[in-house]
Amino acid sequence: MLIAIVDDKPYLRQSLKEKLASIENDVTVIMEASDGTDFLKKMKAAQQKPDVVLMDIEMNELNGIETVQRAAPLYPSVKFIMLTVFDDDERIFNAIKAGAHGYLLKEETAQNIIDAIYQVHQDEGAPMSPGIARKAWKWLTAITAQPFSEKKSAATNTIEPLSEREKEILKFSMEGKEYAQIAEQLFLSKHTVRQHMKNIYSKLHVSSKIEALQISLKNKWI
Repeated sequence: MLIAIVDDKPYLRQSLKEKLASIENDVTVIMEASDGTDFLKKMKAAQQKPDVVLMDIEMNELNGIETVQRAAPLYPSVKFIMLTVFDDDERIFNAIKAGAHGYLLKEETAQNIIDAIYQVHQDEGAPMSPGIARKAWKWLTAITAQPFSEKKSAATNTIEPLSEREKEILKFSMEGKEYAQIAEQLFLSKHTVRQHMKNIYSKLHVSSKIEALQISLKNKWI
């Protein structure tokens, strides 16, 4: 699997590479960038794009959240994980809204970071450090009190209610559990969990977990 590391501190990029290399895996770092502007320039020129990008938030030239906001629409097949020291609400939620697929603290173990990379690459949820997941859940609960856009309101008129199993799986997924963990907890196969998630998106006419959760909370399904 091909990854990129974006961080304005060379020693942190090197430290992360050493951390990833400390355990056996097939992750290969093919790109490094010193800030968002540097990353966008290198992505434009690169013949081979990374599968997953580990993105710092605080960078001088162009910060990580703004970079993801610009890059996500340009490279829809690329997954972005924010890897940062910050766990405050505003940065977390701005990163989610920008299109980040995961949010981890830099203090996470090498194994957890590797697991998160595989998780987003295989579309198996949105990996988050446990404390981050709890904050995201509270945020989603709070925003259900806000009105949807006209497009979202229209969509809610035609949505199909989720089954009890689908509600369970969606809630576990928001808590940061990957498909294999959900499958083990609910005594299902990994394939079955993945199919349930596809059905959830189809029923709710959404393309992301955040949208699915917002509609589910609005309707008090979970």
